[in-house]
Amino acid sequence: MAQQILIIGLGQFGMALARTLSDKGVEVLAVDRDMALVEEAALFVTDALSLNVTDELDMAKLEPAKRDAVVCAIGDSSKADSIICTALLSQMGAPFIVSRARDAVHQRILKAVGAHLIINPEREFGQRFATRLINRQVVVDTDLGDDCLLTEIKVLPGMVGKNLMELELPKQLGVMVAGIRSSENYAKIKHPDPTVPLQADDQLIIVSNERAIAELTKRYKS
Repeated sequence: MAQQILIIGLGQFGMALARTLSDKGVEVLAVDRDMALVEEAALFVTDALSLNVTDELDMAKLEPAKRDAVVCAIGDSSKADSIICTALLSQMGAPFIVSRARDAVHQRILKAVGAHLIINPEREFGQRFATRLINRQVVVDTDLGDDCLLTEIKVLPGMVGKNLMELELPKQLGVMVAGIRSSENYAKIKHPDPTVPLQADDQLIIVSNERAIAELTKRYKS
């Protein structure tokens, strides 16, 4: 059975999240006061409604306790609305509440009224983009928590022709190579063979901290 996720707030973030989850087979119920946004989302989500999510009776119609997760994605329009919405979701027994915060004070209040996970998409994107801007060989990175990143990075010039045994990345930099995306078969990630020389068009999937990525780039950039 497909997961059922309720998304409240259809700004740029909420709309993009609703579309992506729908594309992945999730049953999405999308909600916003703006009927134009609701009609846009209705083209690809399971259901879309225009409701006042600060009204307890309207919120009850959404049956948040029956959803696998609820995302309160209300943006800049009203911090007060996002706090009331999160509090109502908690009171109504939503099993997992994700709320969008704009600043540290907003974050603390959302946590106090019942949010299980608090996100700041703009700040998180800025942090990820800064890493990619500084280290241009990085293709994509995912924060695993506790200063641990899963990063896909292009093989650096100073690594070409060398194998993983020669590079000794775990010993030298604390970098673990979990996989290699080969130029010969880009769609497939293969288990790394430590004896095979790296090619210029290969990409490494590594586990490390952010400092190690910067050091790796500095050491092997030429």
